[in-house]
Amino acid sequence: MEFKDVIRRRRMVRHYADRPLSPEVIERILASALRAPSAGFSQGWAFLALTEPADRARFWPFVPTRVAQTPTMQLAPLVVIPLAHKAAYLARYAQPDKGWEDQAEARWPVPYWHIDTGMASLMMLLSAVDEGLSACFFGIMPQQGPDFDAVTEVPAHTDALRAAFGIPAEYVPIGGICIGYRAEDAPAQGSHVAQRRRGTAEVIHRGQWGVHAS
Repeated sequence: MEFKDVIRRRRMVRHYADRPLSPEVIERILASALRAPSAGFSQGWAFLALTEPADRARFWPFVPTRVAQTPTMQLAPLVVIPLAHKAAYLARYAQPDKGWEDQAEARWPVPYWHIDTGMASLMMLLSAVDEGLSACFFGIMPQQGPDFDAVTEVPAHTDALRAAFGIPAEYVPIGGICIGYRAEDAPAQGSHVAQRRRGTAEVIHRGQWGVHAS
């Protein structure tokens, strides 16, 4: 598939057919993540790939709202949990060629460990389209209740996920990716998605904020 077509056809698809993927396709999609850029070539990421039905069944209870809204996501034969490893970046930039003498997180203007892991996730999303498949990136959030507190509940929820799959504490799940064949009877996209995609003349500022003309 031409790269321009991969970009054009990429969508977040939430309805899947109960159809397996070949091991070769799975390995190509997973390997594509390793081609993503990373600050200082830190490569501070890891990916938990769930290909066995029993492992995927253990995962879905951690995203109850997602399952309740679109239960056919559970039919996707591949689920990947991208994991960010902050310590790898702090250690890398404390090496002599980077010139930082400590591993202070305050030196970082933004958390590149999350950004780079997100870039690696996008590589898998695009690779899935190139393979003729569909994919969706989604958040791993606890079910929201009347006493929901994002500060205390979210870490506790991801701690439980890490414990369930043996993920070391220093690796942070940034979300989940499901990949598979789109269901033939998938419903039409929601009204918000059907709205006009914002164009370059609206979102790209040229030389100065508010200047849109080329």
